[in-house]
Amino acid sequence: MIKCGVIGLGRFGRLHSLTLRSLENVELTAIVARRQQSVDLLLKEIPETTGYTDLDQAIESSGATAWIVACTTSQHVTVTRRLLEAGHHVLLEKPIADDLQEAEQLADLVKEDSSNLMLGHILLFNSEFKSLRQEVANRPSLTHLDAVRHRPASIVKDFAGENPLHAAMVHDLYCAQALTDAQQPRSFSCQYHLTPDGQIDLANAQIIWPSGFLARFSASFMTPAGMPPRGFDRLEVFGDGWAARLSPNPRPIEVWNDQQAQWPLALEIMADQTNATGMMVEEQRCFLRVVNGEQAVPVGARYEDGLQVQRWMNELDRVAVR
Repeated sequence: MIKCGVIGLGRFGRLHSLTLRSLENVELTAIVARRQQSVDLLLKEIPETTGYTDLDQAIESSGATAWIVACTTSQHVTVTRRLLEAGHHVLLEKPIADDLQEAEQLADLVKEDSSNLMLGHILLFNSEFKSLRQEVANRPSLTHLDAVRHRPASIVKDFAGENPLHAAMVHDLYCAQALTDAQQPRSFSCQYHLTPDGQIDLANAQIIWPSGFLARFSASFMTPAGMPPRGFDRLEVFGDGWAARLSPNPRPIEVWNDQQAQWPLALEIMADQTNATGMMVEEQRCFLRVVNGEQAVPVGARYEDGLQVQRWMNELDRVAVR
């Protein structure tokens, strides 16, 4: 029985907590947040666990040795360092940190195989993407990838200064990394579109690998209010004599009423007391196998992979034409 704790009780922290309690051979012994109100709210749903607002107390009292860190990105390195110094295993929601220099501060604590630090990247465990990886492994090599990830135009106003390169395209960069087995590209190019007041609402990028494999990425804050609330995603790949397409967002189930359409399964995540399915539960199962020494951290979820993608984003931002 592995004892686990979850730190950070926002949307993803709550989902991680609800999902963990449905798994076998794991006990959720701690939920941790800065505000008591957040702890009390989740305890209404999961009264069988213990809530903390002090991380050190949680580490000392809960018995947890495996932790999921889903707190604000600005606290990722501080919290993860404390857990790694205590000799615990960590599943850290990406990004590692707000900037590369801060992310690299964990290097002295992460094992060479990253077995004590796995990055949370649920798209690696998306059922369609897992199937795509299998196809890529069994077919002639890739020649082209085209990824689009468009989000609501309202983000430009609601989250001023947010860059779709960092907020949206990053997910497809991780997918490309996994499909290329983390090979380092040979060239980067990028273009930004700016709103009249100078906000970035569109990022287009092109990356080429030494093999000649060319990937094109587009991410934006441009979808109107009438489209699905999380916009839409599409991923197409082409190889020698074959091609494949994924359209994972919005997912197939749609619900209508007299006011609007809804897409209730925005993410492939379902969790209740008796059942859990989808990306998050598969990610957690992988993490628990890593904790037990039953498998290695997969490509795309290692510490070195997180650093590599942050370097890619830095390079794309550096060469971007505005």
